[in-house]
Amino acid sequence: MADVHSQDIRSKNMRAIRQQDTAIEQRIALILKDRGFSYRVQDKALPGRPDFVLPQEKAIIFVHGCFWHRHHCYLFNMPATRTEFWAGKINSNVERDRRYIQQLQENGWKVLIVWECALRGKLKLEDMALVERLEEWLLAASHSGEIDHHGLHHYRIE
Repeated sequence: MADVHSQDIRSKNMRAIRQQDTAIEQRIALILKDRGFSYRVQDKALPGRPDFVLPQEKAIIFVHGCFWHRHHCYLFNMPATRTEFWAGKINSNVERDRRYIQQLQENGWKVLIVWECALRGKLKLEDMALVERLEEWLLAASHSGEIDHHGLHHYRIE
């Protein structure tokens, strides 16, 4: 199926997508602030420029869009046009994410990925459930985890 927009319009639309301070990031920021956590945003000194850095907890939170970071959920659909281009772009994002997480873990950081599907859409988590998952992860001994529309999952990148 061909794109319904011209190449110029599609380029304009893609440029308009925000890279920081998105609505889903604002939701996490509000939760962290309401719970009294001290954090920095978009720390350029750390690999991957994490969305949230909680220095007292030695914790990092990335907020990932399901499309751009290839989350296997209902919000991800590979485009029907220029599939090879999009697959290459998304695969490079996923590989870069893996490297950044590994580097952060090697430097003693706990890493959490909060997926877009946990924050918006028909299956999003309610605020209290999201708060509980964030607090559970922050208090857990595991190094890494992710929160999606199903809840919290712990893992470690090696």
